[in-house]
Amino acid sequence: MDNPKNFNPCIFCSEEAPERKIAEVNSVFAIRDKFPVTPLHTLVIPFRHVSDWFDLTEVERADSEELLHQLREEILAADPSVTGFNIGVNCGKSAGQTVMHVHIHLIPRRDGDVENATGGVRGVIPERRIY
Repeated sequence: MDNPKNFNPCIFCSEEAPERKIAEVNSVFAIRDKFPVTPLHTLVIPFRHVSDWFDLTEVERADSEELLHQLREEILAADPSVTGFNIGVNCGKSAGQTVMHVHIHLIPRRDGDVENATGGVRGVIPERRIY
């Protein structure tokens, strides 16, 4: 995306993100997370600058889903210790979104990577994780 006035550029629209691309399906691409929660933590990102998941087109959502499935298979083939996944999207600052260009986290999980995985994504509010 052009940024003629040199405002803070979106890190996913900059030239760097597409250079890190590991896969793409039509309107979306994937890169490895720079600050991975676990090894092979991957982000699925639309090429179009859009703020959150609720602003994606049907095509972008479908392409994202196709790419998530593709990446899952590639990760499972590359690392047989992977036994599960978390898929997550932060929508808005109050939900923890820090880059205002939608990106879907695909986080590979392994048995024993945390002491008690109960609650999964509910852990965004730690006292609500275990129920």
